[in-house]
Amino acid sequence: MQEPLDNDLDVTGTVRVSSPSEVRAAVRALYTRAWPGEPFTPIARAFLDLERAFSGRLPGFRGLDTVYHDQQHTLDVTLAMARLLVGYERKHGNSPFAMGAERAGVGILLALFHDIGYLREVGEEAVNGAEFTRNHVSRSAGFMDRYLPTIGYGHWTPITREIVHFTGYERTFEQIGKSVQDPRDILMGHLLGTADMIAQMADRCYLEKCRDRLYPEFVLGGVALPIGGTHPAVRYASGLDLLRQTPIFMEETRRKRLDEGFDKAYRYIEPLFEGRNPYIEAIDRNLGFLKQVLRTENWGRLQRTPQLFAERPDTMRSVRGLMTRYFRKAWMVD
Repeated sequence: MQEPLDNDLDVTGTVRVSSPSEVRAAVRALYTRAWPGEPFTPIARAFLDLERAFSGRLPGFRGLDTVYHDQQHTLDVTLAMARLLVGYERKHGNSPFAMGAERAGVGILLALFHDIGYLREVGEEAVNGAEFTRNHVSRSAGFMDRYLPTIGYGHWTPITREIVHFTGYERTFEQIGKSVQDPRDILMGHLLGTADMIAQMADRCYLEKCRDRLYPEFVLGGVALPIGGTHPAVRYASGLDLLRQTPIFMEETRRKRLDEGFDKAYRYIEPLFEGRNPYIEAIDRNLGFLKQVLRTENWGRLQRTPQLFAERPDTMRSVRGLMTRYFRKAWMVD
């Protein structure tokens, strides 16, 4: 039986988050309703430039070749970020803590470019962007330092180069907070980190993507097992092993990052959905289903095959070949 072609719809089933044009239109509608009369042109251009970058048409960069952090992931996060920003503004728009149109635009730009550090630059030795897993956030910050001045947001780079780290693990939250003065910017970082996590974990194909796509990225990034030493320390032995550890990851992420670190910023989705939170509902469904699968070891229930949105149609095959080579090198004993 043919699988329904809706694996790239957002949690509401209304926006195809693989499509830059659909997400751009949805974000534009949210932005212009919240801040009427404010220009959207720089953000619209950023969408186009992101599409150019991912498709290999941005000078100096190779196209997108990571299989988990693909175009759909970035656009899904961007839509979630726009919703969070607008929901927050509905609650605080008439207070001194309002974001305002320009800061909200910065938040959208941060979401668009938070993972662009996975792109390989021309001349780099890396054979796949997943090799930048450990430092891709700093690379994204460097990209924005260069790019934002070209669309009139150059004065925000001291903030963006710090705030983007709320999406990663290179710095602690305390380290980020020390260099950012305005509490609204810290909050923007909390919204950004929240958007990144809830968009991933709410994806209807999250479990299959962890098994089939995140695991290869972890291998090529040296996270699953590092190269070096007689007996490499194996953190994830396979995609299924990663899935077995995913419930703990999801629960700790909810508690330590979403609830505590980001102060339950996901609640700002709720003003847009009459008090409901479709992202948290989808996350709970994914977690509950995964626990059922783990109890029975019936892996056949994970049968979705989402489309990959990278530069080349053969990216998945290429990544599998690179992963095989990595395994051979990792287990080579001198």
